[in-house]
Amino acid sequence: MRFFVDTAEIDAIAELNDLGMVDGVTTNPSLIMKSGRDILEVTREICALVDGPVSAEVVATEADAMIAEGRKLAEIADNIAVKVPLTWDGLKACKVLSDEGRMVNVTLCFSANQALLAAKAGATFISPFIGRLDDINIDGMELIADIRTIYDNYGFDTQILAASIRTVNHVTEAARIGADVMTAPPAVIKAMANHPLTDKGLDAFMKDWAKTGQKIL
Repeated sequence: MRFFVDTAEIDAIAELNDLGMVDGVTTNPSLIMKSGRDILEVTREICALVDGPVSAEVVATEADAMIAEGRKLAEIADNIAVKVPLTWDGLKACKVLSDEGRMVNVTLCFSANQALLAAKAGATFISPFIGRLDDINIDGMELIADIRTIYDNYGFDTQILAASIRTVNHVTEAARIGADVMTAPPAVIKAMANHPLTDKGLDAFMKDWAKTGQKIL
């Protein structure tokens, strides 16, 4: 499974990237605006920092405008994946941009039928939103499983990018089902290293080591 980090914070991306934990980045205009910086400037900086795909989202809602914005965003760097919403206009934009050889991330997916349409339109990534489905008492992992089955049945190349991940359990389940990629905030990725038994074992070891009075350095 590839790890994308869902943030526009350069320092957070750099820290995880140095550990080999960043295979790509997903961001959106809202995240970048929180930093108070120019959207294109921040996106360009992220693209220079990481080698993998960097999703940059259009803000238009009509197909022609999405295509124009997507082309402009794709000029930032070769690793830009243009992010479009899963609407009929978004699918039109996806088809045009993907036919031009650009990576496209179709986002805001909430059903297997939507994912099937995105694959037919040539999407590089489909982003089913797990957490938002959980919010309305629908199991987001069932959607990931359904998409995995459908894509495998017909050999679609579109990669499943599990999004709206909020917990480490979301990561585990997405990996078990076979999502190609997951995107999560830095805090969730870091939390994957935590376990109470690890903390307990380390504490016991350190107490025992302290009793010996020895030092390594």
